[in-house]
Amino acid sequence: MFSIIQAAGWPIWPLLLCSVIALALIIERLSSLRARRVAPNGLLDDVLGVTQKQLPAADVVDRLEESSLLGSVLAAGLRAVSHDTKLPEEKLRQVFEFAGRRAVHQLERYLNTLGTIATAAPLLGLLGTVVGMIEIFGSQTPGSGNPAQLAHGISVALYNTAFGLMVAIPSLMFHRYFKGRIEAYVLELEAGADRLLSQLKRFTAH
Repeated sequence: MFSIIQAAGWPIWPLLLCSVIALALIIERLSSLRARRVAPNGLLDDVLGVTQKQLPAADVVDRLEESSLLGSVLAAGLRAVSHDTKLPEEKLRQVFEFAGRRAVHQLERYLNTLGTIATAAPLLGLLGTVVGMIEIFGSQTPGSGNPAQLAHGISVALYNTAFGLMVAIPSLMFHRYFKGRIEAYVLELEAGADRLLSQLKRFTAH
């Protein structure tokens, strides 16, 4: 591996940095976007069951908020109604929407960076290719040639192109995968907030 890096020349170092960052972001997002941390199975049904007759206590709402992103959205509505039983439906809906936007921001964290790496990695590989081509042409003087310089230029061009694609393709695939999961989670958060909103309207004065 070290010999490949030496053969690829200095243009490969930005690609190596991008690969390390991309790997760290992918691992972090795989951990953060697990269903247990976003929308655990049965959580919404449990909340609806608890709030069917009365509002839960403040410590229960606090634990709900800390449990997951869906829990934080549901807890925001519960806390708002507990603080003001005369809260209009429109205001309560705004509370849920604001909490939902914060949850979506958490879901989409680092995705822009991963998408940027997926876009920039081929361009960095292309930069290495251009540098290699410059070295190739620079080694060819009229009436003579430098085979070692020619081979080095070819190595720089090919290794950087290949490594740029090796970084970009997985980054792009995971970026699309995470976007799809986030869209599914957003729909689940919206549906959960809407169901709890319908139930909480019974506790507000009209």
